[in-house]
Amino acid sequence: MLATLTRSFSYYRDKRLLAIFCLGMASGFPWVLIGSAMTAWLQEAGLSRSAIGLFGSIFVAYSINFFWSPLLDRVRLPLLGRLGQRRSWILLTQCCIIVLCMMMGTLDITSDLYFVALFGVGIAVASATQDIAIDAFRVDSIARHEKEALSGASAMATAGWWTGYGGLGALPFFLIDLPVFEWHTLYWAMAGVMLLLSTTVWWIVEPETQRQATQAQATADYQKVVGTHSAYSKYFTWIAVTVIEPFKEFFARNGVRLALSILLFIFLFKIGEAFLGRMSIVFYKEIGFSNSDIGTYSKLLNWWVTIIFAVIGGAVNMKYGIYRGLMIGGIAMASSNLMFALMAMVGPNKALFAATVFVDGFTSAWSSVALVAFISLLCNQAFSATQYALMASLGVFGRTLLASSSGLIVDGLDGNWALFFVLTAVMVIPSLCFLYRIRHDIHRLEGR
Repeated sequence: MLATLTRSFSYYRDKRLLAIFCLGMASGFPWVLIGSAMTAWLQEAGLSRSAIGLFGSIFVAYSINFFWSPLLDRVRLPLLGRLGQRRSWILLTQCCIIVLCMMMGTLDITSDLYFVALFGVGIAVASATQDIAIDAFRVDSIARHEKEALSGASAMATAGWWTGYGGLGALPFFLIDLPVFEWHTLYWAMAGVMLLLSTTVWWIVEPETQRQATQAQATADYQKVVGTHSAYSKYFTWIAVTVIEPFKEFFARNGVRLALSILLFIFLFKIGEAFLGRMSIVFYKEIGFSNSDIGTYSKLLNWWVTIIFAVIGGAVNMKYGIYRGLMIGGIAMASSNLMFALMAMVGPNKALFAATVFVDGFTSAWSSVALVAFISLLCNQAFSATQYALMASLGVFGRTLLASSSGLIVDGLDGNWALFFVLTAVMVIPSLCFLYRIRHDIHRLEGR
C-alpha cells in the first residue's frame, strides 16, 4: 500500500499541475474580496447578521455563470485572443477584478453601501467568469484517460484555491489591526495581490484539444437540418452549437436518469458547508475572537491543513477511486460541523478553535478534491467551459443564494449557534443517499 501511495504522490511532479495550482490561487482570492474581508468590514460597520447574510447574495453570480459559459467555448476575444481561448479569457477577467477592487478602495461603507454592493456584484461576475475559464483550462489540460493526473489536478486546484482564499486571505485580518490601515484602503493592497496573481497567464501554455473539430462537426450536423442559405439558419446554427450542443451532449452521453441524478447530488453535497461558511466569520467575532485570531486560525492554519490533505486526498483518490473519496469526505464533512456546535457551547477557547479548524480543513479538502475530480471526469473537452460551469454552479448554488438565508436562520433560532451547526451537519445526509444510488455508474465512468 505504501508503495502504491508513493507512486501516486510521484504524479505531482507533472509541470501542468504547477500551472493549475497558480490559477487556483487566482480563483480563490476574489472570494476574500467579497467574502471574508467584506463580511468583517460590514460587521464592524454595524450591519445585522441578517443583513450580512443577505449581502452574500452577490455570490449568486457563481451559481448562474453557466448561462454565459458557452461564450467562453466559442467567442474568440479580439487582440487578447492571440494568447489562446482559455488564457485570453482568464486575463480579461483578472483585469476587471483588479480595476473593480481599486474602485472599492475609494468607498466609505457607511455612505456608499449601494456602491459597495454594486462593485461587489461586478467582482463576483468577473470572478465567476474567471472560474469558468480556469476550470476549462484544467479540464482541457488533462486527457480523460489520465486518471491519476485528473485526481492530481483536482488536488492542486483545491490547494491553490485555498492558498488564495486562506493563505492570502489572512493578510487583511492581520493588516487591519495596524493603525495605518482601514478596510477600504486594504482593497488597494488586495488589488496589488490580484495583479501579481495575474502574471501566471504569461507563462502557462494553452492546452491543445479537438474543440474546433468537434464544434465544426456539430455545426455541419445542424446545417443538414436547417440549411445554410439564410442568415436565420446561420444564426440558429451558431446558437445551437454554442448553447444547445454542450447540454445535449452531456445528457446523451450519460442518459437522462443518470445525468439528473448527478446534477442533484452535486447540488446537495456542499449545502451544509455553505450555510456554515457564510456565518463563520460572524460566529468567530460574536463569541469573542479577535481579527488576528481569525487570521491565524481560520485562514493560515486552515490553509496549511487544506493543502496537506488536498494532496493526500488526491493520492488516495488515485488509489481507491472518486466514489470512496466522495463518501468518506461527505461523512467527515457532516461530522466536522458538530465541532463548531461544541465551540458555540464552550466559548472562545483557542485550543478548541485550532482543533475545529484542523478537522474542518481536512474534511473540506478531502471532499472538494473528490468533487472537482468527479465533475472534471464528466466533461467533454470540446464543451468543457459550459459543462463544467453547469455542474459547478449547482454546487455553488447552495453556497451562495441559499446560504444567504443563514443569518435569518441564526436569528430565527435566537442566536443558538450550536443548534444551527447541528442543522448544517444534517443537511449533508440527502446527498450521501444520492451518492450511494449512483455508485455503480461512478465506478463505470472511472473504468474500475
